[in-house]
Amino acid sequence: MKIRLLLLLALLVIPTVVLAAGQDEPTVYVIKQGDTLWGLSDRFIRDPNYWPDMWSKNGQVTNPHFIYPGQKVRIFPDRLEFVPKEQTKEQITEQTAVTAAQKSSPAATVAEVLHEVAAEKTYAIYGAEGYLAEKGFKPYGAIVGAQQDRIIVGVDDIVYTDIGANLKASSGDKFSIFRKDASVNHPLNNEEMGNKIIPLGTLQLTDVEKKSSRAIIIKSTREISPGAYLLPYKENLRREIALKSNSTDLKGYIIESYSGTSVIAAGDVVYIDLGTSQGAEVGNMLYVVRDVKIDQKYVEGRIDRLPQELLGALVILETGKKTATALVVKSIDTIYKGDRIVSQTR
Repeated sequence: MKIRLLLLLALLVIPTVVLAAGQDEPTVYVIKQGDTLWGLSDRFIRDPNYWPDMWSKNGQVTNPHFIYPGQKVRIFPDRLEFVPKEQTKEQITEQTAVTAAQKSSPAATVAEVLHEVAAEKTYAIYGAEGYLAEKGFKPYGAIVGAQQDRIIVGVDDIVYTDIGANLKASSGDKFSIFRKDASVNHPLNNEEMGNKIIPLGTLQLTDVEKKSSRAIIIKSTREISPGAYLLPYKENLRREIALKSNSTDLKGYIIESYSGTSVIAAGDVVYIDLGTSQGAEVGNMLYVVRDVKIDQKYVEGRIDRLPQELLGALVILETGKKTATALVVKSIDTIYKGDRIVSQTR
């Protein structure tokens, strides 16, 4: 199981390649801005997969791919160790940096080793991933009709809304357009988890009455029809999500996919039954696992349980109270709606 997990993590981040150091007495390296556990593991011991071990042994590193300038790492031929905080600055000499430079690459200089940085791994989201609207969700308004009674509209088409001056709206205001899909139920216990909200585009008000308005569609990512919901527009929906270690043990399930299909793969957006009330945070990485079942007639009581099958990994992009939107960043086998997700594999 651990081997498969390391192979999986090896494909989730971008390495910085420098030859490893080999010596009896450890070299001490001072962390520089931008260094990552992945980069250090690959640079000094030629094993980028080693970083989860470093991360797990250093509780002060909340983001597994970002450490802080001034931290110190001992470099052994087969491992890296953080230097305890109580050790003094005088114990870190320029000669240790020189040794690291010379043994990392014959042509490397101290400056090259000390200033070389590994980019922090992030995942881009664009605001079109959707989410589950939990109990109590209320849209700001809706599209109530379209010019010439059209049932499907797109960019530059004219529509009418139920948002007016009574809601303090004015000409020029923008609103995001959403489709509210059918209720999503938990695949295990059939509990209602919320309604899937799918972003469709953006409109801008042009003429405003007391309780209504005319608007023009200025952006469309999917087909838009009367009945679509409106929410206040937010600028700069595109952002980068950095990995962050979870603050508590998380266990849950994939309950729905953005596409609505049951078969899920890398690159797909999914919705899970973990939210802020369970301690889930944006940037948490979770692993998709499945219990292995065998015919009990061959076991004869000799086996309690088998190692879980590791199927892939996902990163949380946005959280609600009881649910979250996540991106599947790796799949090594077919993933299905209803598969388990955990923060730690066994």
